[in-house]
Amino acid sequence: MDTSSQEGGRIRRQVLRLERWALKLLAVTNRLRLPGPSVLPVAGAVVGLYSGLAAGLFANLIALVSGLVLGFPRLMDGREALTRAFSEARWHSEYLIVGGTLGLGALVLARIILPGGPRDEVKRRLEVLGLLVLGALSLYYPLVAMTVVNAVLGQHEDVGRSIQRVQPWLLPLLPMVGGLVVGRVLYKHPETHGHGVPEVVKAVEREGRLSGRDGLLKLVASAITIGTGGSAGREGPIVFGGAAFGSEVGRTLGFTRRELAILLASGAGAGIAASFNAPIAGALFAMEIILREFQLRVFSPIILASVTATMVGRGVMGDAAMIRRVTYSMVSGWEIVFYGLLGLVTGLLAYAFIRLMHGLEELFHGKKPGRVSAWLGRRPLPLRAALGGLLVGCMALVHPVVWGTGHEYINEAAVRELSLTLLATGCVLKLVGTSLTLGSGGSGGTFFPMTVMGALAGGAFGEVLHALAPGITAPSGAYAMVGMGGAVAALTRGPLTGLMMVYELSGNYAIILPLMVTCTLASALCHALVERRAGIDPHALRRMPVRSLVAWMEPVGPDLPAPALRERLLTAPVAALPVRGADGQLLGVVTASTLGERWRQAEGESGVAALVDLVRPVSPDTPVGEALATMDTQLVDALPVQGDGQVGVVTRAGLERFLRGELLKPRAEPAFSPTEIPR
Repeated sequence: MDTSSQEGGRIRRQVLRLERWALKLLAVTNRLRLPGPSVLPVAGAVVGLYSGLAAGLFANLIALVSGLVLGFPRLMDGREALTRAFSEARWHSEYLIVGGTLGLGALVLARIILPGGPRDEVKRRLEVLGLLVLGALSLYYPLVAMTVVNAVLGQHEDVGRSIQRVQPWLLPLLPMVGGLVVGRVLYKHPETHGHGVPEVVKAVEREGRLSGRDGLLKLVASAITIGTGGSAGREGPIVFGGAAFGSEVGRTLGFTRRELAILLASGAGAGIAASFNAPIAGALFAMEIILREFQLRVFSPIILASVTATMVGRGVMGDAAMIRRVTYSMVSGWEIVFYGLLGLVTGLLAYAFIRLMHGLEELFHGKKPGRVSAWLGRRPLPLRAALGGLLVGCMALVHPVVWGTGHEYINEAAVRELSLTLLATGCVLKLVGTSLTLGSGGSGGTFFPMTVMGALAGGAFGEVLHALAPGITAPSGAYAMVGMGGAVAALTRGPLTGLMMVYELSGNYAIILPLMVTCTLASALCHALVERRAGIDPHALRRMPVRSLVAWMEPVGPDLPAPALRERLLTAPVAALPVRGADGQLLGVVTASTLGERWRQAEGESGVAALVDLVRPVSPDTPVGEALATMDTQLVDALPVQGDGQVGVVTRAGLERFLRGELLKPRAEPAFSPTEIPR
């Protein structure tokens, strides 16, 4: 009996201990808070999952349309080939284990938390994130199976060989039919017109929204355009789709407008990362071109989105490099001069493409003088797109690089399999064909075609140079790879994106110096030409008052505790707060960049007093240039603004974003700017 009593007492004590632990766990979960800034990196990673899925789905849709148009070359290979392909596919069961655990864990945690007050927001965010992770898993494995089937049917082989099976008289008709179908699809959805990236840039600048339905519709329309032979790229629609999904997720999670803009950029960068299998370039694309800032708080969601998108993209589409790993290096110091010249060539090439692209858009929309433009402008979109497709199909009879994305010819240029004639004519025809496809109303991006043009132009430049000076120059393949980066940098005005993209695709560190020179000069030249054409005066912009750029808000007091200050900073519309002294006068500003060494000091003191940057307020009529100069002099990143009975702040990032945005804004007669430039 004594032994039984002791055993019963021991069990009761263990039960009580477990109850205490359960109560403590319940208390901890009920104190859990998930403010927007803390959820943003996780949301970025989830958006990356769906951007990678969108990239894989888009590639398979293009393969499916292409198979229906050109035929499935290995349709009769049999069940054995399909079985072998399924057994060799990379299913990544670890994704199921990790993703399933995280998704189910979030749902279980949401069920444990008691409802009421701020806990309702925590429960909702956990449920949304958990369901999204499980949804991504449910889509991933069917998409891998679809990729395996397409590979078995032969829809990943060279397009040049595929179109050789088509009768020559039929080749011009296929893009025409594709244009007709796309025109019908987009006819009643004008919000889906455009090339993808410019629409995302505008949405981020206005901290606006994109529709997930429009993103899906754009993917389908672009797959039809490319699959039927239209000369367009696949990255623009994926960027748009990823950003649109990021917008939908951000709105569902209740993010602020600023957090929504960061999530839009995360989805866009993830689309590039998955499309090119280049995660660093995708992250740089989001920060340099979409968001146009490199602040610390945007790093985590953008980088995590690029990582998860690349992992999913590799699982669906494989991890093979787009460019064959051919090693080139600088032969002599003279080549730096030659690569500088290549930068000027690719800068001019990108500018010529921009001019032709917009010129044809105006022609097909009836905005050019003359009867032809007026006649085209009166025709419905399906007819205009069909006419453009017919012309592109005729050009494909001359050179197959015009058909689809044409990215297969990057490798042929990199390994010197194309003659000088094919390189030069391919570059010109690709430029005209892409302009016709998109200018007439087709759907797609121009990032991919621009890489092809840059590779062909660089290869032609290298062939001529190597023939003239073979002892001091590398083979033309090196110039083809560097030209690819220069063309992308010039088109996007993003030298870091162009540089890192080619470096990641080639894996060749030896060409990093040529890439730096070419990308910088190409970007600078194209930017200068665009500014000159648009008639923009940067000095006049710096004389504009900061009034419209001020974030008006209630100032904080010097005695605000550090935890409360941190919460205000993380939820503020900008990363700064004005500080008012005990006498009612503005003391200065406190910025999110102080959340570091000085923050630990503030936690032991009064809070704001240890963090405030003492600087005199400026008026709303202060010129932008003067405000930036004051920040440089005072070594601060924000200024308090006082006037019209209001108090606010203006930040360095906001002013610089305004200057860049004004330089990129569409203007009358004529307008060529990165917010309009097709990617």
